[in-house]
Parts: sequence; structure tokens; C-alpha cells
Amino acid sequence: MENKTNGSLEARLVVENGQMPDPADWAVTDVVNYFKAAGFEEQATAFGNQEIDGKSLLLMTRNDVLTGLSIKLGPALKIYEYHVKPLQTQHLKSNANVS
Repeated sequence: MENKTNGSLEARLVVENGQMPDPADWAVTDVVNYFKAAGFEEQATAFGNQEIDGKSLLLMTRNDVLTGLSIKLGPALKIYEYHVKPLQTQHLKSNANVS
């Protein structure tokens, strides 16, 4: 079931050891597929066009998402708040546990 209204659906990726793979290891196609699965089919192509891989995604600021991808403001806000920011937080937490 996809929730295209607010984009808060957790995108489904291959799960490793009960956890989603580290976004830092994602290729550009993984990033595109993540956003397509999250209900942002149209906006996902912007990530591909800008060659945003997982490492780049984790470095993106709110301003990068809102202005750098040339996507509409509404979807851009949802993408950043419900996906980019949580992925960044998850990555930081998982790396903190490794150290």
C-alpha cells in the first residue's frame, strides 16, 4: 500500500540482517528506486538526473532538496522531512553504534 498523499511510506529495499542497507552504499539507481517505491515516481528521476548516490544523498541539506533538484516545493518538503532527514539520522546512529 503506497501513501502518495504525504510520502511518509517507508520505501521497501532489500533487507540485510533485519535492517535496511546503509544508504552510504547505495548507487544512483538504488536512490532512484527508493524514491519510486516511496511514491515519488516523478521526483525520483531528478535524483537520477543529478547523479545522486547514497553518499551524496546523506550529504544533502534541506536547501539542496528544495532548490537543487528542480522539483515542486510540496514533494520536495516531504522528500526531505520524511526520507532524506530520517535516512541521515539512521546512518549517523548506525555508525555511532559501530565505533
